[in-house]
Amino acid sequence: MVFLFLGAFEITLPSSWSTVTDKNANTNSFVGIFFMALTLVIVSFSCTGPFIGNLVVEISKGGKMGALFGFLGFSIGMALPFSLFAMFPSWLNKMSQAGGWLNAVKVTFGIVEIALALKFLSNADLANGWRLLDREIFISLWIVLALILTFYLLGFIRFSHDTEMPKNDHELPYLSIPRLFFAIAAFSFAVYLVPGLWGAPLKGMSAMIPPMGTQDFILGSGGGGAVGAENKKEGPAHKYADKLHIYEPEVAKKYGLDTYFDYDEALAASKKEKKPIFLDFTGVNCVNCRKMEAQVWSDPEVMKRMKERFIVASLFADVDNISLPESEQYDSKFLRSKVTSIGDKNEDIQATKFNSNSQPYYFFIDENEVKLADKGYGYDPNPASFVKHLDAVLAKYEEMHK
Repeated sequence: MVFLFLGAFEITLPSSWSTVTDKNANTNSFVGIFFMALTLVIVSFSCTGPFIGNLVVEISKGGKMGALFGFLGFSIGMALPFSLFAMFPSWLNKMSQAGGWLNAVKVTFGIVEIALALKFLSNADLANGWRLLDREIFISLWIVLALILTFYLLGFIRFSHDTEMPKNDHELPYLSIPRLFFAIAAFSFAVYLVPGLWGAPLKGMSAMIPPMGTQDFILGSGGGGAVGAENKKEGPAHKYADKLHIYEPEVAKKYGLDTYFDYDEALAASKKEKKPIFLDFTGVNCVNCRKMEAQVWSDPEVMKRMKERFIVASLFADVDNISLPESEQYDSKFLRSKVTSIGDKNEDIQATKFNSNSQPYYFFIDENEVKLADKGYGYDPNPASFVKHLDAVLAKYEEMHK
């Protein structure tokens, strides 16, 4: 798909198909309207195929709402120009002719698609623990792509289907204003990412890039990636911490939050320390989880309560590369399979005990697994609302444990 956008080849249907449909499109009936639309589909296949193909794949995976909005947007986008030109025929005379500008749009989409493909590859990399696209490598690749797009838009790079830049009245090539602004945006994005190579948090993109724990070098932390580790509670490491600490939220490391990664261990800690349990059902590749951590957990009032009043357990539902000991494996009715990994166990706990299967979702229980709130707390990046919910949970806990 990327090579198609970059102009390496073209996908076209046989010209005979469009000839046959075009002949039938001239009839004065509903059949003629059908063939007119079919002709449009065949002629535009090389442009629309990549987008429709992605939606078809989404449907094959069980996606409904995404495909629905995708086809709705596609149909509106296809129908709107014809509707407007039918109402305002004079606009046709002012339209730009297809040419180099349209290929520039395709190439731009191609470079953006490479960046998004790296994001999806990063998701698989994180879930499987391959460590191929650690944070600094991922950021480096995005910087390079942003610079390539900048140079392309400014006219320093050309592909096979590109034409010459338009010329002004003095026969000199010039850069259009929209193209200039897109180039400025691409270059600004590249500059913004550069500090991330040395450990800058990049809060605006924190949900899209790999977690800080995967970065090998962070300026000001002695060369290591464990920022805030010196603030951790003294004592033996928690279960699975050696493998899951790289996915721990940066805000948790910064403030020295003592995080558990196992449900049963969190229950034991709650009984020992007489504190309610803050269950954070999360995911390595959960974008909204990263937003909640960056916007809500970082609030001083929220973090103060989490650190001082709760046993916090981050239960990753999509980590399938860390196997459970054979003695802890069991058959799950919900999953209809044997629970063999940490991700399977956390997913099964969330579904069977809390009737939920989405992330992020926060539930609050005491040491006896009694819920301290009737419902969990889903995605809501409002710190004030979260503080209110935490205070209600703490009041309930104190009332139950007088």
